[in-house]
Amino acid sequence: MPTREFPSKQGGIQHFPHELCRSWTDDLPVCRMSGVGLSTNQIYRVDGQRLEEHECEDRSFHFRLNEDTYFYGVFDGHEGQRAAHFAAQHMPAEVLLGQLAGPSTDQVVKNILHQAFDAVERGFFDSIGDLLAEKANLQMELPDGFSNYELYQKCPEIVDRLKEVNAEISGGTTAVVALIYNDRLYVANVGDSRALLCQNENGELRVIQLSVDHDLKNEDELLRLSLLGLNIDKIRSSSKLGNQLNTRCLGNYTIKSEYKDFGPLSGATTEPVIAEPEVHGGLPIAESFSFLLLMSDGLYKTLEEAVATEHANQDIAKMVAEQFCEQSTITGVAQAVVDKIVRLHHDRYMSDASDTCQKRGDMTLLVRQFNYSFQKAQHLSPTHVGGGVENTRYVIPANDPHFYGTNSSSPIQTPDLRPSTPAQTPSSQTTSTSDSLRTFPSRDSNKLQLDADGKIQPYVDFGDFYAAVKEAGNQTLLMGLNGNSK
Repeated sequence: MPTREFPSKQGGIQHFPHELCRSWTDDLPVCRMSGVGLSTNQIYRVDGQRLEEHECEDRSFHFRLNEDTYFYGVFDGHEGQRAAHFAAQHMPAEVLLGQLAGPSTDQVVKNILHQAFDAVERGFFDSIGDLLAEKANLQMELPDGFSNYELYQKCPEIVDRLKEVNAEISGGTTAVVALIYNDRLYVANVGDSRALLCQNENGELRVIQLSVDHDLKNEDELLRLSLLGLNIDKIRSSSKLGNQLNTRCLGNYTIKSEYKDFGPLSGATTEPVIAEPEVHGGLPIAESFSFLLLMSDGLYKTLEEAVATEHANQDIAKMVAEQFCEQSTITGVAQAVVDKIVRLHHDRYMSDASDTCQKRGDMTLLVRQFNYSFQKAQHLSPTHVGGGVENTRYVIPANDPHFYGTNSSSPIQTPDLRPSTPAQTPSSQTTSTSDSLRTFPSRDSNKLQLDADGKIQPYVDFGDFYAAVKEAGNQTLLMGLNGNSK
């Protein structure tokens, strides 16, 4: 079980399970217009038994601070889950603890996001200070003038512990976050986790990638590395930068502070792998916004490997649109898309005798709904009973005989992108039907009677029950007066 470290009263380090350690973010209200789908990594076996290669390294959050502020994030860790967990716990604190108070121009908000990434990076390195000190002490205990093989023969325990420490300080994570503040959308990212905005343009789904993939296919990143004095041909021929695939990340002390030890990076004049995010925004929240997707690279890379697509973004957006016709909750939409990609990848493994699709990584998909309706809820009308999204109620109109007649089994040619209600700001969006209060008609020909407010009238007569209670009470009182009570 993954652990978190806290100083003990004796000065040492105590390890506690992550699940037992609460954070202030645990009490932030979850955004009900968003949902997360997740599938952990898997190595395939012919017998069908599930085998994970490592613990799940993906983390995410989806918060609604107030009616003007929403914050979402997906983090894809490598070399362990420690960095991703740290970032998911601390990023909200660096953005939502009063930093957005006061004047809020686009540049101010973008600066806050830049500072948040920097603060999380520094905070993570501070959190592994004990490991860095232990590494220095272990290295001092090793005798000089011996090969690695000879060192292991002489000091096996020290060498093994040094490997464990190096593995922990090598952990890092990608990060993609989306902030909706005062009806404007901002996106920031490092690494190759993605943010996709899906819009309705004249009935067609338009997909826009708002994030930047910081990898070795990015020509701008290769140019940045070349300006640091690195040989780009050698960089291109390497499948990784040290122990990772990305040119930017949070954490990973080894690749950042010890890059001189990695051949292709040794000639850099300064740290080649950085934590500076690309920040975009703010985009005014528009009626054309259908939904926003945040995803780890495991999702789209698994799809690319499974079906050899060159349009993974569009394919995933189409899957999401289709699931809005099949599901009735936003979490159901996200999980159904993840599950479908899992099945496609496993089917490729089962049908292909080659070495492709032998395993897959962790997969996370976060879906944030804007003006895109659930087909299964198309006959529900929103009735606001107070401020905010959480106070939206759905009731069946008294003259609607078709609630059970929704047909979602017909083939989907072009998803219907028309919003079911007029354009609304994030503070007044309707939620999925699972997050709302529904009243249902009976399944026979007779409907439950609704009052003027659209609520179900009482239909069970408790008169006999109350009369029996009253009579029993009177009898008990008479027994007490007559001295017959026990």
